Order: sequence, then C-alpha cells, then structure tokens
Amino acid sequence: MGSTPYVGGGFGHFYAYAPVKIEYAIDRFAMETKRLLDVLDRRLAESKYVAGDAYTIADIAIFPWYGGLAKFGQYGAAEFLAVHEYKNVQRWTDMIYDRPAVKRGRMVNRLSGEPSSQLHERHDASDFDTKTQDKLATASPTV
Repeated sequence: MGSTPYVGGGFGHFYAYAPVKIEYAIDRFAMETKRLLDVLDRRLAESKYVAGDAYTIADIAIFPWYGGLAKFGQYGAAEFLAVHEYKNVQRWTDMIYDRPAVKRGRMVNRLSGEPSSQLHERHDASDFDTKTQDKLATASPTV
C-alpha cells in the first residue's frame, strides 16, 4: 500500500502530464505499476478484500489509485497497462464501487463528467441532494 501513491502518481505524471515524454520513465513506472497490479490481483485471488473477508482501510486507501486505473480509465492508460487482464482487481473494483458511500465520495470535488455526478463543494450531507452541478445549473438565473 505504501508504494501505491508514488508508483501510481509517478506513472500518471510521466504517462499523461509531463511536458516532455521520457520513454524510459514511462516504461519504468508502467512496469512497476503492472507489477503492483499483479501483486494485488494475486492477493485478491485469495481473499474478497485486500486484508481478508472484511472491507478495511486498506481497500479504502488503495481503491482510488488502482480502482481509478482499472475501472475509470485514469490517465487514459487502461489499454496501455492492459488493466482488463487483472480479473481479480476488476472484481474487487466493481464490488467496492457498488458501495453507496464510495459512489457519493467520488462525486466530491469532481469537475468533469455528468453534472449530476459533480459536487464541487460538500459542507453538509444534504449537498448531495441539493448542490450537484445539474441542480445548481437549473437553479441559476440565466442572463
């Protein structure tokens, strides 16, 4: 888990955001990302969740990185990393994404996608019902 943000962020930086594409850096971080996806896939072949049969902080911490790659096409790299090959990671990602709290959490600070899935600021639980971008656009007066 400790290497997840560094490896995932490093891969994303060099693959998608770096102003200069450095093939060595992309390949190096891609190989390490795929190695960690393989480690996670093998672990999830043995258990429902990362730490066993219960959903824990380990799943919560890892999901945004590897769930982002496996399910949400983070960095536009799904095909490049062949994330579809990690069947257990795919199962785990789908299972976690089905949790209502995860769906709500993914809405907070989202600036793209369907307006109904964007909650730019959350200050109260009711904001999910009243302040998504689709509702704010409808409530705003047009000039």
